[in-house]
Amino acid sequence: MKSIAVFTSGGDSPGMNACIRAVVRTALHHKLDVMGIRYGYQGMINDDIYRMDAQSVANIIHRGGTILKTARSKQFMTEEGMTKAAANLVKHGIEGIVAIGGDGTFRGALAFQRYCNVPVIGCPGTIDNDLVGTDYTIGFDTAINTVVDAVDKIRDTAESHSRIFVVEVMGRDAGGIALYSGIGVGAEGILIPETKNDLENVMNHLAKSRKSKKSKIIIVAEGDEAGGAFKVSEEISKRFPEVDIRVSILGHIQRGGSPTCMERVNAGRMGYAAVQGLLENRSHEMVGIINKDIVFTPFSQAVKQMIEPDPQLLKMAGIIAS
Repeated sequence: MKSIAVFTSGGDSPGMNACIRAVVRTALHHKLDVMGIRYGYQGMINDDIYRMDAQSVANIIHRGGTILKTARSKQFMTEEGMTKAAANLVKHGIEGIVAIGGDGTFRGALAFQRYCNVPVIGCPGTIDNDLVGTDYTIGFDTAINTVVDAVDKIRDTAESHSRIFVVEVMGRDAGGIALYSGIGVGAEGILIPETKNDLENVMNHLAKSRKSKKSKIIIVAEGDEAGGAFKVSEEISKRFPEVDIRVSILGHIQRGGSPTCMERVNAGRMGYAAVQGLLENRSHEMVGIINKDIVFTPFSQAVKQMIEPDPQLLKMAGIIAS
């Protein structure tokens, strides 16, 4: 193998740049040419491909987002798009790819096999932490720390006015951000899409909670069956018309910001391992970290499944919120 490429795809996440840096520096160490593909699969189609060197990734480890940009490409999922993308890889002599992204990125790589036999290793870049084969995805640790920082500030004003705040966080299909950040901020209620009837449990908890504790925080994942923060606020108001309720939707601030130290370390380990995987003739596998060890999981197993939240965490969250 003489030349590899790296790209980011789907939603951006903090730590992607640290991963790109590790890929480029590791590849150069092994005397490989490295090509950067801007805007993911769409850039592959548009031939937005350029040569990278050590300077290309200087001073990026601390930056959020991705220097390679990212996009979601409907064109790539067509025969014409994939054929064009494959031709551009051949044109640049690319013999291996590191794809940094989530579920859609890896599904795209699986579909691309029919048109291109270039091996692909994936690094799990998504704030949702919803891939099988790794304890934590790139971006998750930073996202939950962002939520904790924001909710700590919200708690200050909630206590000043004796209010209930319903805070909505990202997570259409996965409640990892809500669960971990909810525990981290001492939320009185956590609503996630993986569990049912949790709004009723929150109502019961509010009814039984200490009367002396006037301020309360409810964390809601955007995909929860209760219907999001505004719907939850409405339902609480119906049950407790005397309480003062406010809604805060954190939105895309969860995607941005400088990655945490642990994020940078894990992203670096994954980027380094991805290049090693290509050199070991691995293909269509995702790099992950489980119990502190590097592991490789086939894309077919890593892509989004219904990952049940840790029941012990759920139980603990209910008990210590009392």
